[in-house]
Amino acid sequence: MTETRTELLVVGGGLGGVAAALAACRAGRRVVLTEPTDWLGGQLTSQAVPPDEHPWIEQFGCTASYRQLREGIRAYYRNHYPLTVAARSAQQLNPGAGRVSKLCHEPRVALAVIESMLAPHRASGRLTVLLGHWPVAAEVDSDVVRAVTLRDATTGLDRTVCADYVLDATECGDLLPLAGVEHVTGAESQDRHGEQHAPAVAVSDNMQGITFCFAVDHRAGEHHVIDRPRDYGFWRDYQPEFWPGPLIGLRAPDPRTLQVTERDFVPNPAEDTDTVFADQSKDQGDRDLWLFRRIVARGNHLPGAFDSDVTLVNWPMNDYWLGNIIDVSADAAARHLEQAKQLSLSLLYWLQTEAPRPDGGTGFPGLRLRPDLMGTEDGLAKAPYVRESRRIEAITTVTENDVSLAVRGQHGATRYTDSVGVGAYRIDLHPSTGGDNYIDVGSLPFQIPLGALLPVRVRNLVPAGKNIGTTHITNGCYRLHPVEWNIGEAAGALAAHCLHYGRQPHQVHDDPKLLSEFQSELTSQGVELAWPDVRGY
Repeated sequence: MTETRTELLVVGGGLGGVAAALAACRAGRRVVLTEPTDWLGGQLTSQAVPPDEHPWIEQFGCTASYRQLREGIRAYYRNHYPLTVAARSAQQLNPGAGRVSKLCHEPRVALAVIESMLAPHRASGRLTVLLGHWPVAAEVDSDVVRAVTLRDATTGLDRTVCADYVLDATECGDLLPLAGVEHVTGAESQDRHGEQHAPAVAVSDNMQGITFCFAVDHRAGEHHVIDRPRDYGFWRDYQPEFWPGPLIGLRAPDPRTLQVTERDFVPNPAEDTDTVFADQSKDQGDRDLWLFRRIVARGNHLPGAFDSDVTLVNWPMNDYWLGNIIDVSADAAARHLEQAKQLSLSLLYWLQTEAPRPDGGTGFPGLRLRPDLMGTEDGLAKAPYVRESRRIEAITTVTENDVSLAVRGQHGATRYTDSVGVGAYRIDLHPSTGGDNYIDVGSLPFQIPLGALLPVRVRNLVPAGKNIGTTHITNGCYRLHPVEWNIGEAAGALAAHCLHYGRQPHQVHDDPKLLSEFQSELTSQGVELAWPDVRGY
């Protein structure tokens, strides 16, 4: 076993972890950033999910560094892709012209931009990145985490990193049980916080489903049908009690109304990219599945550059909720991950062989899986899209009553004097392992309170992702890309601030003067702490 010493250890290289490392490195601190896969970027890259964002994202409502990431992605396409004159000159270029976001793009492009943002700090020696490492143990002294042991996926060897501050940016809040940090999983009871959509009784293993995303293009006249997946018979016939038919099919509940909705699937429609409208507050954009999460639009490129669009499959039909990967045995987690993969592969096989076509036939054999875009052999994303993590027992817990449009109306979300950022998205819960259907209700543009980043007891561990002090319900609006980035950036800045001044995070939170100084630092770095007058959706 080797031992390393650093000022700040960030465990988990998703968007929150990357933002945390950037913030701390900008402040001149020494950082070790770890990641279990070989791609940094989490839900934007290794999980292959185009950004889910609020409708004002082009004007305000994110940090300056997140905006740098977004504009860097656009610049990458302008610099390296044969775009049309119209696409290249579009200030708000949407490379994939998808309907889920104003910025749909390939995972590898986001990875390239993230690497470029980190490059100066790696070259300076301030930042060490350990890919293929995941945490297996933590050394704790009373209320302080002294060190974390990480295992190298390639060699199987362990490495211990000692640090003044430890940030948990893992997808599942993996450090919380390892370090004995008080935390919550699953759904809290209605009595706990008085939330309208909480169950009467707490169910700790009721969590949102996971998804293995994948990308496809369509080669008309060619045959790219994959081998029949091992579990195809099960998934083709599987019908949840709350679903209007088999899970694999084009009929599914509308997440917001739960009414049965028929989706369309037609590869490479003739629709002009200029007509694609991406605004979740006005149109969910999920009726046309090909356009929903399209990440390459051939219409944005010069004739002949692309024979087909590429679309990202992250649909209701490949959400997996038959079991958890959190707080179960390693064998059980591996089994559920494999079943989730089988579901996604079965959906692809159904699309290739049985999906109804507009001409009355069945199947699209020209659908081609794109493992080259995912960076994997099986063609699925490197990691599952994890929507819900363990969550710390925090100084402040954000509840449905703080952000719900129905509860608070035009009064706006709860205002926090300790705000360290902002976010906005509907409370969007996908079907869960406890058998719940969608819970998708309106919310208000919200703030991120510093108290939600502070464990009730532990002094030097700070959550930097989906593991902050939210509930099962409010996780549904705090889990999205720009919010996770903001949380991570605030966590990294907080640790750097405390190292510089010799303070502790809880002291900064509790002293109005110290809090104001920290918030001024955030503002100077381009972190927005409050919203202008905008309405929820």
